[in-house]
Amino acid sequence: MNERRLAILHTESSLGWGGQEIRILSEAEGLIGRGHRITLLAPQHSEIHAAALRRGVPVCALDISAKRPMALFRLRNWLNANGRGFDVINTHSSTDAWLVALASRLLAGMPPTVRTRHVSTPINRRAATRWLYQTATAHIVTTGEALRQQLNRDNGFALERMTSVRTGIDLSYYKRREQRQVRLRLGLPDVPTLGIVATLRDWKGHRHLLEAFAALKPSYPDWRLVLIGDGPERGRLESQALDLRLGESITFAGNREDVPDWLSALDVFALPSYGAEGVPQGIMQAMACGLPVVATPVGAVAEAVQDGQTGLMTRPQDPQALAEALSTLMADPALRARMGKAGEEYARRHFGIEVMVDAMLEVFHRVARR
Repeated sequence: MNERRLAILHTESSLGWGGQEIRILSEAEGLIGRGHRITLLAPQHSEIHAAALRRGVPVCALDISAKRPMALFRLRNWLNANGRGFDVINTHSSTDAWLVALASRLLAGMPPTVRTRHVSTPINRRAATRWLYQTATAHIVTTGEALRQQLNRDNGFALERMTSVRTGIDLSYYKRREQRQVRLRLGLPDVPTLGIVATLRDWKGHRHLLEAFAALKPSYPDWRLVLIGDGPERGRLESQALDLRLGESITFAGNREDVPDWLSALDVFALPSYGAEGVPQGIMQAMACGLPVVATPVGAVAEAVQDGQTGLMTRPQDPQALAEALSTLMADPALRARMGKAGEEYARRHFGIEVMVDAMLEVFHRVARR
C-alpha cells in the first residue's frame, strides 16, 4: 500500500441524512486514522455538517446546496483560495459534482476529481453529462459492482475508469447484544419483532412493509414492527399505520445513535426498497448483528444478501410477496438462526471499514496529482 499522506477534499451538497452521508464520514474518519488530511465542504445547515462537527471531522461551511450561479461563485472563490492545497477532490452528489467540475474548469491548478456514485439511479446520456463523468472526472467509484456494470452497460463508461468500493461498517460496533436486556433498556416488549433501519423515504418501501405486516398480524398476533429512522414520509406512514389499525404493534423509533441495540432487539430485518440503492448500510449492519434479511434485488443489494442463505429476496413493490417471504422466517426460528449466523459470518469477512478505506486509498493514490 502506498504510504504517501494525502490531502483529500470531500464535497457534499445534500442537506439530508442517510447512508451516503454516514459513509462519507466513516470513510473520512478511517482516512484520518491513517494519517491523511481530510476536509469536508458542505452547507452549514446540512445534516452532515452538524454530524461532522460532532464526530471531529474537519468541515468548512459553504452553501453549495443548489446548482445556481451564486453557489458556483462561492465555490470558485473557496477553491481559488484553498483548492491547490489538496491532492484530490471527492464529490458525492449531482449538485456538488457539477459545481466542482465547473469551478475547476474556471481555475488553474485544481486537483483531479473522483466522483463517488452511491445510488443506482440511471444517468442520462446527454453530452454535458458525459463530459462531467468522462472528462471533468478522473475516476468514478461506485458502491457496488452492479452499479459499475450498469454505468458501463447503459452509458458506455469504460470499466477501467471505474472502481467498485462497497461501503464498510465498524464491525467492533455493529455486533449482537443480548436481546432481552436491550429490549428492556429500549422499553420494548419481549416479543418477536420485525424491523427496518432506513431513512423514511418513499422508495425505501416502508408502506409496503406496513401493508405486509398488517396482512400477517392475524397469523402472528404477538409480533411487533419497529421502524428505525426518520424522514419526509413519517407523517404519511403514521397515518397509514392508523388506517391499518396497527395500534400498539408498531413503534416509530426515529433517528437513533444506538442502532446496534435496536437491531439486537429484532428477530427479522426487512428492507423492501424499490429505488436507487448501492449496498444499503442498514442491511450490512443487520447482518453484522446476526439478523436474517428480507430484501429486494435492486441496485447492488444482491452483493450482500445471498438469497436462501443469509436471507430471502422478494419482488419490489409487492406487499403480498413480501408478506410471504416474511412469513417464511417468522414461522421458523431455526431458519432465522441459521440465516442470521450465515449473515454474520459473511459480514465479518466482507463488510469491515478497513476494506473500504484500503480500496479508497488505492483509488486516491492512483489519481492524485504528483
